[in-house]
Amino acid sequence: MLRRQRLIAATAVVAALAAGCADTAPQGSSSPPAKPPSSTPKPSEPDPSTTLTPGVKPPAAAPVTRSFPAKLPNGKPPLFVVVSFDGAGDLALWSHWRAVAKQVDARMTFFLSGPYLYPEARKTDYKPPYKKPGASDIGWADAPKAVARATVLRQAIAEGHEIGTHANGHFCGKNGIERWTATQWTSELDAFDKMVETGPTLAAKKTLAAPFDPSTVKGMRTPCLEGNRPAYRQVMRQRGMLYDASEPGYIAWPKKEDGVWDFPLQSVDLAGTHKSTLTMDYNLWYAQTKAKKAPAAHAPKLKAQVLATYRQALARSRAGNNPPLFLGNHFNRWNNSVYSDSLTTFVKETCRQPDVKCVSNIELIAWLTKNGVPKG
Repeated sequence: MLRRQRLIAATAVVAALAAGCADTAPQGSSSPPAKPPSSTPKPSEPDPSTTLTPGVKPPAAAPVTRSFPAKLPNGKPPLFVVVSFDGAGDLALWSHWRAVAKQVDARMTFFLSGPYLYPEARKTDYKPPYKKPGASDIGWADAPKAVARATVLRQAIAEGHEIGTHANGHFCGKNGIERWTATQWTSELDAFDKMVETGPTLAAKKTLAAPFDPSTVKGMRTPCLEGNRPAYRQVMRQRGMLYDASEPGYIAWPKKEDGVWDFPLQSVDLAGTHKSTLTMDYNLWYAQTKAKKAPAAHAPKLKAQVLATYRQALARSRAGNNPPLFLGNHFNRWNNSVYSDSLTTFVKETCRQPDVKCVSNIELIAWLTKNGVPKG
């Protein structure tokens, strides 16, 4: 059974990757920005000097400020729901998700792409393997938005959210990260550190503190969930990182692989069908419409199906020993915002339920470290 579940998960992600899974350029990148939804207010952009003061030590990227009981009154462990985002560039969606988290006392993990903090004028500082200097499949930041994102990152950390890395250029497919060696991954993550440390200063053309200390990043999700896992996990261990959120998997209590925690995107059934997909918005989109935009009139039905899929996964966890759910999203408005809207509804209705704890990846690790992996 376990082997079959793994095969289903692997098949689902392979199908999605064949369609060209990739992050979209964020608001204010060098690529044309998407228009924010009319229902989302334009975020304010506070003076970055209030949070990025030079000489002040940047905060750690992975705060743990809460603790949770080992068991619930029913004898089961808490049902942890981990919501995470790839890219984390669009300022309007930063505002949206931080507001949602505040409403339900949730903490989330945001896997940042380095170029979203680094000005396009300095893009050739980045020298990715097998690519020309400055190459990036997700574009680069324009200077004002790079500074604004740095400010938002600092504020999000202060609210208890975790920042992970999504690496830099987002190179997928046969000519992408799949062939990178451990040495090349070391270079990639060193470049991420540099973008975090120096990007806001280069963008502002004056000295600013980094939004966070990149040496304290504890987790990564690789672009398109790809990469030679033993190679990049070796580098993660050397850097003191604790978990990888890249591998397809299934709904079960996590375990360690290659010396780091394996927090997978999980194989689930698309509600009302026999299709297996992963708990990632892109994969859900691919399962629904082959990653093609459907007519706006179809959005309510598609949203209902995604929400039902999340609810089924929650019920499946409750039917067992409450293994955690890992739900992945991008900062996107794909398919008439079907996936962002569905996840918003699910978070609001779920995170206040008595047995549910909506946590970041690093909060889950803190609980596992203290209590161990439950059996069953």
